[in-house]
Amino acid sequence: MSTSIARGIAWALAASAAYVGFWAMAWPHSFFTTFPGLGQAWVVPLGPFNEHLVRDVGGLYVALLVFSGWAAAKGDTGALRALGWAWLAFGLPHLAFHATHRHGFSTAEWAASMTPLTFAALGATILVLLHGTDRATARHHTPEKEKSR
Repeated sequence: MSTSIARGIAWALAASAAYVGFWAMAWPHSFFTTFPGLGQAWVVPLGPFNEHLVRDVGGLYVALLVFSGWAAAKGDTGALRALGWAWLAFGLPHLAFHATHRHGFSTAEWAASMTPLTFAALGATILVLLHGTDRATARHHTPEKEKSR
């Protein structure tokens, strides 16, 4: 896979993290009662409002945004793979939780809530499986340098 596709995945993950993260950090009650928007409410059925928890989730997503943006801008396979692992470390347990907690959701709402989580996990998996040489490594290990060792 080309690095440009991997970078595109990283930018898409960054955009999703920005949407969730800034909303949850800045307006936690609004996030709790109306996320993801468009008349849906995917957080309310999962338990009582906890401002501290919602802001912490927002902070986690903003941290993923920063990492995603950095890896996308850097563009080397090592950074992109590390980003994939970070998203999987967070995203797989998140996906598993929602896959096993359907109470309070219609089938359509549940399926809609699973879609972005599944796409994030797939994107992260693609990044983890990325092959190639890091640009930074390639700059430091040229054939001429290897011969001189």
